[in-house]
Amino acid sequence: MIAAFAGFLGAFFADPPPATAQEIVDVQLVLAVDVSLSMSSGELEIQRRGYAEALVHDDVVNAILSGLHGKIAVTYFEWAGHFSQRIIIPWTRIASADDARRVADQLSANPPSSARRTSISGALDFAGDLLAESGFRGLRRVVDVSGDGPNNQGGPVVPARDRLVDMGITINGLPLMTNGGLTTSFDVKDLDTYYRNCVIGGPGAFVVPVNEWSQFPEAIRRKLVLELADAKKHEPQVVLAQFHSAYDCLVGEKMWRDRSWMWRDP
Repeated sequence: MIAAFAGFLGAFFADPPPATAQEIVDVQLVLAVDVSLSMSSGELEIQRRGYAEALVHDDVVNAILSGLHGKIAVTYFEWAGHFSQRIIIPWTRIASADDARRVADQLSANPPSSARRTSISGALDFAGDLLAESGFRGLRRVVDVSGDGPNNQGGPVVPARDRLVDMGITINGLPLMTNGGLTTSFDVKDLDTYYRNCVIGGPGAFVVPVNEWSQFPEAIRRKLVLELADAKKHEPQVVLAQFHSAYDCLVGEKMWRDRSWMWRDP
């Protein structure tokens, strides 16, 4: 009995079992997609379909398989206001064309829905939490954020960006300069410049502006290939990060604060 009890105590106070090692992938990719009210239902559907079609495109699948480990981990969430983030695809490994097809099918399963306000900072903070809890370890960690307007809720976007960059995370941007949503009250004409100066950051960060929705599918494919493949193998037709310290990264917050009327939240 005493021996058995001693054995129990030894087991109780023994070192805990080691944590399960994180699976190594070439890239941990967070797809953060804007669904604020400034986007129409048709535009939301174009976004979902564009990402679904891009993930199964031969160029994207080949970029995934050509990596050192031949696999990536991806998660997809939709965001709007500071407390509005909805995970559509939880962390999922893609290591084959079949894996990519299953993710695309999940994106196509249910229609997207919009929400109030625009908090890029909230989306970036949420993306950082997702990366910290992914269960994967990526040789590179990338946040791919799309949006059709500047930050106007939550904390300022620049500190949120800098927190991720300080952790070695790259943030790339897909500014949607389409002006086709339900309201343009809070648009900025130089949204691509805003993204370059205020949103993106980290090694090799870039933006791919979208000026017409017809450009969206190709822009997504090109952006994913650049993010997933060896950048040295491609000549990116994108706008690389060029920062201008004089740019006002609080332009969205000021537009919201100074509004004299508003018929619908963006």
